[in-house]
Amino acid sequence: MPSSALHVARTGLEAQDTRMRVIANNLANVGTTGFKRDRANFATLAYQDARVAGQQSSGETAYATGLNLGTGVGIQSTTRVDTAGTLQTTGTALDLALDGEGYFQVALPGGQLGYTRAGNFSRSAEGQLVTAQGYVVQPPITVPEGAGAITISPDGTVSALVPGTTEPSQLGQMTIASFANPSGLQSTGDNFLRETAASGAAQVGVPGDLGRGHIRQGFLEASNVNVVEELVDMIECQRAYEINSKMIKAVDEMLQNANQTL
Repeated sequence: MPSSALHVARTGLEAQDTRMRVIANNLANVGTTGFKRDRANFATLAYQDARVAGQQSSGETAYATGLNLGTGVGIQSTTRVDTAGTLQTTGTALDLALDGEGYFQVALPGGQLGYTRAGNFSRSAEGQLVTAQGYVVQPPITVPEGAGAITISPDGTVSALVPGTTEPSQLGQMTIASFANPSGLQSTGDNFLRETAASGAAQVGVPGDLGRGHIRQGFLEASNVNVVEELVDMIECQRAYEINSKMIKAVDEMLQNANQTL
C-alpha cells in the first residue's frame, strides 16, 4: 500500500539524518587530540509476513517463495573506529602519545576513572601530572619543584633531575589500561571514555607489556578522521536522503492521483 511506503521512506530519512549527525561530529573533531571516529550501523526493521514460504497453497502444493514486506531501516548502533591516528611531534616533555593499544588513566570528579588517548598533560601547582581540566593522571606522578630534564621512557618510567643531584631520579611508573572490548567503552566528552559491562574490566599494566602500546614522549596522537573519506560518506548520505525524500513525494502524487480518479 502507498501509505506503508510513506512510513518506509520516513524511516530512511530519520536513519540518514542520524548518520549525517555522526559524520558531522567526526568532521567537527578532525583536530581533536586522540579522537576516534564513529561509524553508524544500519539494520532493517521488522518484516511483515503476508505469506510464508512453504505455506500450503492448496491441498497438495506449497508456496515456493514467501511474501515479506519490509518496514524500513533504523540505526542499530554506532561503532568507534579505534585505528591509530598519526603521531605528531610537539617537542614538549609532558606531551605523550601511545604507540599501540591502551589508554591513559585519569581520576575524574566523583572518584570514577576515565580513559583517554589524549596525552596533552601538564603539571599542577602541587607538581602532579594532570590533564587540561586539572584531573590527576593515575597512578599519580609528582614532579618536585625545580626538577628539570623530565624524561618518560617507552615503558612508562618517569625520571627527572632533582635539585641537588647529578643523576636522574625515578619519580614513578606510568601504567596503561587495556580492555577486552574497547568498542564497548562509553564516550563521555572531554576526550574521556568510561568502563562499561560491555567493555570488560580494565586490565592495567606496564606500557609495552602484553600488547599494550609504548609511550612516546614529545608526541601527540592526532584524530584518526580522514576528511576525504568523511566527505565521500557525507555526499552518499545526502544522496540517500534526497532519494527517500523523492520517494515520499512520489507516493504523495500516487495518493493524489488515486483520490482524483476514485
